[in-house]
Amino acid sequence: MAALHHPNINGDLTLMTPARKDPSAESADAKRKAPRPTRRRYVNSEYPIVVLRFEDGHEIRVERGTGKSFEGYEGERVRIIAIYDPTSTERVLIATWRTEQFEPAP
Repeated sequence: MAALHHPNINGDLTLMTPARKDPSAESADAKRKAPRPTRRRYVNSEYPIVVLRFEDGHEIRVERGTGKSFEGYEGERVRIIAIYDPTSTERVLIATWRTEQFEPAP
């Protein structure tokens, strides 16, 4: 926006600039930072099969004695689910962790 010339009380022209927004008046949405992806890993040493279920619905299967690395977003909740019998549909919820609780991937 261009600057405006405006006569003051004495008749002189003064330069008027448009008002600027106060940075402290930003909305909460503008201040919120986007979550960053982080590389993490999970090692399954207890259960026959573990499924890591992410908030967006995708799943990662981890067999006993193995580990898998994955990319998750900060603050994302991941459900750790055990499958004792692969032929059954029964699943047992072990825990729900945030991505930050997993160990960092090498």
